[in-house]
Amino acid sequence: MEQNSRPRLVLGRLGQGEGWECFSYGGKMRRLGDTSEALGTTVPPNQKQALYQPEPVNSYVCALDKEKIAQLRAHLQERGYVFKEVKFAYFGASANNVNITCYTSGRLLIQGKGTADFVRYYLEPELLREIRFGYEYLLQEGVSGEERIGVDESGKGDYFGPLVIAGVYASKANLKELYDLRVTDSKRMSDQRALKLTPILCSKFNNSVVIIGPEKYNMLYDKMNNLNRILAWGHARVIENLLAKVNCKRVIVDQFADKSAVRNALMKKGRRIELEQRHRAEEDIVVAAASVVARGKFLARLQRLSEQFKVELPKGASAKVIEAGRSFIEARGIQQLTKVAKLHFSTTQKILEMEK
Repeated sequence: MEQNSRPRLVLGRLGQGEGWECFSYGGKMRRLGDTSEALGTTVPPNQKQALYQPEPVNSYVCALDKEKIAQLRAHLQERGYVFKEVKFAYFGASANNVNITCYTSGRLLIQGKGTADFVRYYLEPELLREIRFGYEYLLQEGVSGEERIGVDESGKGDYFGPLVIAGVYASKANLKELYDLRVTDSKRMSDQRALKLTPILCSKFNNSVVIIGPEKYNMLYDKMNNLNRILAWGHARVIENLLAKVNCKRVIVDQFADKSAVRNALMKKGRRIELEQRHRAEEDIVVAAASVVARGKFLARLQRLSEQFKVELPKGASAKVIEAGRSFIEARGIQQLTKVAKLHFSTTQKILEMEK
């Protein structure tokens, strides 16, 4: 690699045997028989289980200059893509389960089931002349395969349901799996996706989850009178629990209060770590994984509470939530509200005002 140049990976066949034909691009493997060698890893002949298949990618975005836009247009015309006019775009084109829009800003949007193959086999190796797709974990600034613990929470802004703090540990060996799973901040994915991904992450990665149910949460809030203190306590417990399982020096958390809040809540083991607190920490993929686990656990507990009390308990703190609170009190009585809701929210007062 040239000095001061961006990392590049060479597209090419790495190994072929009776079993797997493997390409370095994106780690893609195609089954042929029983043996192969890929990226320095041998798949034994007697291995029966299929290798992990990453989540399908249905969209991709990058930037192109005018020269590359012209090259792309010519390539698509040669291959019979159907062109159409799109507002604020040079062109739109579609074929082979791929929809392409090239905007006048230079932004290229690729969508459809054929996105991954289009990016793998044409866009990056032929047009962009660099291989990034499938190797983001190597190219992300500051990652370099470093092991770390990520911690995040869910339920902080939801009137109903628990507060959940989750931590995930990723080693150098399994960091790439998070990229294969297409893990991103839970706020950018559907509830169904978070629920589906949570058990997968919990089975593949060391993790710790602290769930503070509404009743316990209300007791803690009465005692501490400060949400950030509860969050600091929960983050510290998750970190300590994970440090009992793994020997890791680096922990990344979202900065929700003064930096001393979490550190002061840590005990002996936790005070020896490198604690990194930053805004938008969920941009780190390990913290993003923790956010997914926290959200999945929150959603599952919220559904359990709805079933237990036979009243739909929606997320958030909207007008729909206020109406649900009123229905809950009518069905169960005001004394039971502490079992499903965070009472210090202003939502409680709005619900009570509706009852008058």
